[in-house]
Amino acid sequence: MTTPHSFAPAVPVHTYERIVDQIEQAIVSGEIPVGSQLASERDLMVQFGVSRPTVREALRILQSMGLLESRPGTRGGPVVLSPSSKALSRSFRAMIGTDALDIADLMEYRVVLEGTASKLAALRHDDVSLARLRAAIERMEREAEGNADSFADADLEFHEAIWAASGNEVLRMSGQAVSGALRGIMQRDAEGEHHDNRVKLASAKIDRGLFEAIASRDAALASRIARRAVADRFAPLLGDEGRRALEALAE
Repeated sequence: MTTPHSFAPAVPVHTYERIVDQIEQAIVSGEIPVGSQLASERDLMVQFGVSRPTVREALRILQSMGLLESRPGTRGGPVVLSPSSKALSRSFRAMIGTDALDIADLMEYRVVLEGTASKLAALRHDDVSLARLRAAIERMEREAEGNADSFADADLEFHEAIWAASGNEVLRMSGQAVSGALRGIMQRDAEGEHHDNRVKLASAKIDRGLFEAIASRDAALASRIARRAVADRFAPLLGDEGRRALEALAE
């Protein structure tokens, strides 16, 4: 009996994509350590048996992925980088810009991320991470009172402190990446429709409550405050379906 199934046409893989795959795998597996230099373009041409333009295209893609960095004055090939939230943030922004990723998807993910990170921060924080959180929330409050333009930076510092206190590196990197992709929206949200500081004061008040929940190790409350804060912040920017999704995630 023949199993009914439809296959997509086979698509030829470009040579440079095969080079990208091999080098990426070598970096991810640790075969090529972080901080080391890749072979020179000439050596790569010989090893892969391809032309210089093909090698350069592969290296360009690997650099855009945040895996390699060319440094002036170094001999040999580009330097292998450690995983970076900046590269992930660039990918998010690129996908949003090309409509490959709906911005609502990132907002929904941000609700889940903040709730989880805040819960873990409440459970795992130590004296050092708590001191960083306290300093960050106090800075937020000062800048909200003064209606400072740098309030958004203070807000980001507070959330970065939460991601770090969670003890989960994936959450920390994801948080930085998502916030980087949404930074413009967050800045406009902090400013609001007015030139006064009412939005900033309200945000600082909410985050003060979040800090207190984390400090008292109330994981459930911290998670609930964080989810609700993100959902309330971004819901007005979405349509009815998007708002319902954020509301469900905030529960």
